[in-house]
Amino acid sequence: MMLKIRTIFLLSCFCCISMANAGKTYVKSPDGRVSVEFSLDRKGRPCYSVSYGDKKIIRPSCMGFELSDGTSLSDGFRIKKITRERCDSLWTPVWGENDSIRENYNGMTVSLSKNKIRMDIEFRVFDDGMGFRYVFREHPYPVLVLKEEVTEFAMTGNHTAWWIPEDYDSQEFEYTESLLDEIDAPGVQTSLMMKADDGIYLNLHEAALVDFPAMHLRLDKPSKVFRAHLTPRPDGTAAEVTLPFRTPWRTVTVSDKATDILASNLTLNLNEPCKITDTSWIKPVKFMGVWWEMITGKSKWSYTDAKDFDLATFDYASATPHGQHGANNGNVRRYIDFASRHGFDQLLVEGWNVGWEDWYGKEKDFVFDFLTPYPDFDIAGLNDYAHKKGIRLMMHHETSGSVANYERHLDAAYDLMRKYGYNTVKSGYVGNILPKGEYHYSQNIVNHYLNAVKKAADRRIMVNAHEAVRPTGLCRTWPNLMANESAMGQEYAEMSPRHVTILPFTRLKGGPMDFTPGIFRMDITSFAPGYQGKKKRATISNQLALYLTMYSPVQMAGDLPEHYERHIDAFQFIKDVPVDWSRSVYLDAEPGDFIVVARRDRNSSDWYVGGVTNEDAREYRLDFGFLPEGAVYECTVYRDAADSDGFTNPERYEIFDTRVTSASELPLRMARAGGFAVRLHPIQ
Repeated sequence: MMLKIRTIFLLSCFCCISMANAGKTYVKSPDGRVSVEFSLDRKGRPCYSVSYGDKKIIRPSCMGFELSDGTSLSDGFRIKKITRERCDSLWTPVWGENDSIRENYNGMTVSLSKNKIRMDIEFRVFDDGMGFRYVFREHPYPVLVLKEEVTEFAMTGNHTAWWIPEDYDSQEFEYTESLLDEIDAPGVQTSLMMKADDGIYLNLHEAALVDFPAMHLRLDKPSKVFRAHLTPRPDGTAAEVTLPFRTPWRTVTVSDKATDILASNLTLNLNEPCKITDTSWIKPVKFMGVWWEMITGKSKWSYTDAKDFDLATFDYASATPHGQHGANNGNVRRYIDFASRHGFDQLLVEGWNVGWEDWYGKEKDFVFDFLTPYPDFDIAGLNDYAHKKGIRLMMHHETSGSVANYERHLDAAYDLMRKYGYNTVKSGYVGNILPKGEYHYSQNIVNHYLNAVKKAADRRIMVNAHEAVRPTGLCRTWPNLMANESAMGQEYAEMSPRHVTILPFTRLKGGPMDFTPGIFRMDITSFAPGYQGKKKRATISNQLALYLTMYSPVQMAGDLPEHYERHIDAFQFIKDVPVDWSRSVYLDAEPGDFIVVARRDRNSSDWYVGGVTNEDAREYRLDFGFLPEGAVYECTVYRDAADSDGFTNPERYEIFDTRVTSASELPLRMARAGGFAVRLHPIQ
C-alpha cells in the first residue's frame, strides 16, 4: 500500500516579536480543552504548564538542558519571536489500527536567545494532549555535548501510577501499581501511565527518538515533580549533537476516559511522514515459529555441547550433535507443513545459525556471523520447501548485544536474506551491549537500531526488533519497522494476568509489540519437564483475545503445532483473525483491570472483538453499538466456560454462534486471567 497524505487544512499564522517581560503566552487544542501556557521568569528560565478543561494537569515546570562545559540552556533567555501554526490533515498508514489518522493540532514555536545562543521550543497541542521539543539553532560551537536534560513534569497530586523502574538496558519488568510517593525506584521509564483522584488519565512519553538517548523520569516525592534523565554515554554525558538539531518530542496524553488514552494517535502524529517511496512490499504478517519449544526447554538453540571455542575455526561437520537441536530439517519441515496447511504467512526459525553453544553471558565480540547454518539446517532446501508450500521462512538474528559485530556483518546478512527469499527479520539484543560502556538506550545504540531499519528498507526487509529501545512512533516514518518487543513478553510464563491489561496503556503507546500470544498449553511442565514447574496464568479465551487487545501487524501463534491440534476448534480463531485493521473502537477499559476493543478488518467487512481481565473474574455485557445500524451479523463467540479459571482450569472454553445487530447486547463472563473473543461476519 502506498502512503497517501491528504491535507484538509494547513495554515501558518502570524509571527510577532516579544520581549522577556511580555508575560505569558498560550496555545490551545483545536477543541479548546487542552491549553499550554509558556512563560519566562525574571531569571529568563523557560516554563510551561498544561490544563485540561478547567483543571491544571501539569503545574508550572522548568525546561532546558545543561551542557558539559557548564553552560546552562535553562536560564538567561529572552523571547525573540513567537510563531503560530495550525494543521488539520489526514494521512494513511501503511498498516495500523485504522486506515486513516487525523493530524489536528495548533502549534506554537517560541524562539529564545541568550547571547550568541538561539534555541526554539516547539509546541503542538492536540485534542488528546500535547508535545514539545527543543531545536538548537545557533551556538558559538556547531557541536554541543549535552550533560543532562532538566525538563520537568510537575504533577498536581499524588496520582496512581503504573510504572517500571529506570533501567538503561531493559523494559522486561512487570508493572507496579502505586501512588507516586510509593515509587521505590530511583526513576521510572516511559511510557508512564497515571490516574488522578479526579478521574483524569495522564500518560508521559516521548516521540520521534532519533539520534538521542532514551528519556527516563526521576521523581522528587515531596514536590511530585518528575525530571527528565537521559541514558548516559560511556563518558557520563548524555548526547553529542550537531547544529541545527531537533530533540525528540516530550509528550503528555490526557483524557477523562481510559479508552481515549488507548485510542490516541498523538505519538504517531508527532513523527515525520513515511520516507519509503514504494511501500507495496510492506505487508502485515501472521506467523508461527520454532521458538516456544526452545523457550520452554523442550529443545535447544545449540547443535552441540561444545564450549569456549573459536567460531572461526570450529569444525561443526565433525562435531557430535547433542540431539536436541530444534532447528533441524525434519522439525522445520513439520512446522512448515502445519503453518502452510492452516494459512499462515511465515515461519520463524531460531537457532538455525552456528554459534549458540558459546554466547549467553560471555560478552564476546564475535559470536555469530549471521550467515552460516548448522549442518542439519539446509537453508536453501528449507526455503525452497517453504516457498513451494506458499509461505516464507522468517530470519532470526541474535546479536548477543555485540552491536559492532552485527554492523560488520549486517550488509552480508541482509544480502543472504534476499538471496533465499526472506523478507522479515526478528533481531535480538540479549545481554550487555558491546562495546562496553554503551547501553541499550544510549545515543549510539539508538542510532544503530534505526540504521539497521534503514538498511533493511533498502533491501525491502521488514524488521521485528527484540530487546531494542522502546518504540516512539518511528513506524510512521519507517513502516518496515513492524514491531518491537522492549517489554516483558509471553516467554515470562508466570507473569501476573494484569500485565496484559497495562501494556496497551504503556509500552504500546509508542508502537506495536511482538508479544507472541496464542499459548494453549498452560501447564508447561507437562511437555517440557525442565521448565521449573511453571504454569501460565491465562485461559485459552484470554490468549485469543490478545490478538485484539495487543495490537501488532506481526502476530505470532506462539505455541506448538501439537498443542493447537488438541484444541483445533479454538485455533480456528487464530487462523481467522486479521492483523491489519480499517477501524478500531476501544469499548471499555481500566488500566490494570480489563480492556475490551472492537476492530474492523481492513480487507473485509468483518468485525472482531476481544476482552481480557486481570486476576479477578468479571461479568461483562458486550454492547454491539459500534456496528452499522440495520446490518445483521453472524456472531461466533469464544468465551471462558463456567468452570474455567486461568490459575486452576485454564483450557476450558465454550464456542457458540448467534446473530446480532447494533442493538444487541451479550452477557459474557471472564474468568480469572480470562477473556473472550468474537468474530462478526455480515449476513448479506
